[in-house]
Amino acid sequence: MSSVKKSAERLIKKYPNRRLYDTQTSSYITLTDVKQLVLDNEEFTVVDAKSNEDLTRAILLQIILEEEASGVPMFSTGVLAQIIRYYGHAMQGMMGSYLEKNVEAFTDIQRKFTSAAVDGKPFSPEMWTQFMNVQGPMMQGMMNNYIDQSKSLFVQMQEQMQNQSKSLFGAFPFMAPVVPPTDKK
Repeated sequence: MSSVKKSAERLIKKYPNRRLYDTQTSSYITLTDVKQLVLDNEEFTVVDAKSNEDLTRAILLQIILEEEASGVPMFSTGVLAQIIRYYGHAMQGMMGSYLEKNVEAFTDIQRKFTSAAVDGKPFSPEMWTQFMNVQGPMMQGMMNNYIDQSKSLFVQMQEQMQNQSKSLFGAFPFMAPVVPPTDKK
């Protein structure tokens, strides 16, 4: 599968010796360098140098794995287990979309806070630390309320879908409730 998406996008080739080659700078780079590209909002694609297979997601997952292994992990063991349980499940696509939309919403909120100037200065990392120390519990409460509302809406949607399915397929014999036979002696 060809993975070169657009000419302005940076192309990184991964060689069999596991080295990454940045075609823009004509030099070998490390996962730390790729992480910096992500932090700098650089568009890039990582491809297998031999097969041209797109390896971008695998490299990003490898960076996440390294970040999770060092320092303070973002995901608890329970969250990771839940994510794994969704693979192969009928809800896999919906869960991926749900997580993506929530991360986008969180990023938008962060961007709005960052762009807000305090005394004419944009939010610096130190200001974020101070802000989160003071406002962290309040923001956590807001996020918990948001999650509770999302959960409630999801349950309502699920109930509506079940009711629609029952009314749509209720007339078919395969949807009739199964009554177990009783033993008569």
